[in-house]
Amino acid sequence: MTSKEIFAEIKKKRSFLCVGLDPVLEKLPRHLQKEKDPVYVFNKIIIDQTIDQAVAYKPNLAFYEAMGPKGLDILQKTLEYLPADVFTIADAKRGDIGNTSSLYARAFFEKMNFDAITVAPYMGEDSVTPFLKFDGKWVILLALTSNQGSQDFQMITDEKQKPLFVTVLEKSKVWGNSENMMYVVGATRVSHIQTVRQLVPDHFLLVPGVGAQGGSLEEVARAGMNAQCGLLVNSSRGIIYASSGEDFGLAAKKEAQSLQVAMEELLNTYC
Repeated sequence: MTSKEIFAEIKKKRSFLCVGLDPVLEKLPRHLQKEKDPVYVFNKIIIDQTIDQAVAYKPNLAFYEAMGPKGLDILQKTLEYLPADVFTIADAKRGDIGNTSSLYARAFFEKMNFDAITVAPYMGEDSVTPFLKFDGKWVILLALTSNQGSQDFQMITDEKQKPLFVTVLEKSKVWGNSENMMYVVGATRVSHIQTVRQLVPDHFLLVPGVGAQGGSLEEVARAGMNAQCGLLVNSSRGIIYASSGEDFGLAAKKEAQSLQVAMEELLNTYC
């Protein structure tokens, strides 16, 4: 998908919502446990109930890999169930030496047909550029995350008091462009989102941390939105676990609708 196609979906749905499909078998509603494939059924219902509000879906690979080969089969079936006009993100956080990254890219882009993959930048340019060689596919580079340990490296400053995350942005934006690279920026780092936007004015930002993790949607939009919206705001637990009962699908829909209403207002205000 191109940035124009993503923006067209945003305008059509009046939403920049990304739904994280991160199922844990033990957390699924009890009535699903009798199903032959409860995780897949859970994913299908979440998709059915949120598809009118979501422009993107982001399965985190760890939740599927933890189930072994069956989990990867569930992931593939989930991808095939998603409509072709939604943006699909493999939250895999890959990044290795060049030949290994090339194989990761083939796996996720050619075999599984994801639109995008999250990539860690720690090993530098040659670990990232193999993912950028696939037309119509995207690297979503980890730039500034919300976890507690992010302080260990991302905020380290050099002799000019420049944080490491700024160096990552400055170096990486010349590896790709706004048509094949996005950046992960945590919603709880909103004070730095404006800095990120100044450095990469035209790139999309994938923003986790709104909702269950405490990030403010309005503050994220104010600091990070550009003329094409430029944001994909992810919600995982806040939507998929909105209820643990038989009404979990309707509860997920209600949460997605609530976010969509807020997002539409922000689009009208800032975009």
